[in-house]
Amino acid sequence: MTEFIDHPAPMAHIAKNRCFACGPANENGLHLDFTLAEDGSAVCVATIPDCFEGPPGYLHGGILTTLLDEAMSKSMRARGLTSVTRHLEIELLRPVQSATPIRLEGRLIRSEGRKHWLEARILSAKGRVLTEAKGLFIEIHDSHGC
Repeated sequence: MTEFIDHPAPMAHIAKNRCFACGPANENGLHLDFTLAEDGSAVCVATIPDCFEGPPGYLHGGILTTLLDEAMSKSMRARGLTSVTRHLEIELLRPVQSATPIRLEGRLIRSEGRKHWLEARILSAKGRVLTEAKGLFIEIHDSHGC
């Protein structure tokens, strides 16, 4: 799996975090562990188990949406900002197999005040783009952290 490694730096997580996507305190969650790549994007290599399938052997579209949303959110978090999703546009290009390593990437494209435009994608182990998303996130002032 060396195709996925590009010297990322770890991102801190709050131990009591119950976020479905990344929270270590959520026993039913995805437990995604993001790092910060040299280009500033948030990156996660994950293998999502088959209990999150839609069609047999493939991840549910709602789970794919969650993965893309989380990648964008972590890109904001890497900048010390907390935000919520205002708009999300997803293009499911190819089915994503369950229980197979994938790479999630999220990056900030531009900001205007509290509005932040981001992009994310899911790639196969061979680097093929499987899904893409664009989103508008609104910065909030939050004391909970996710």
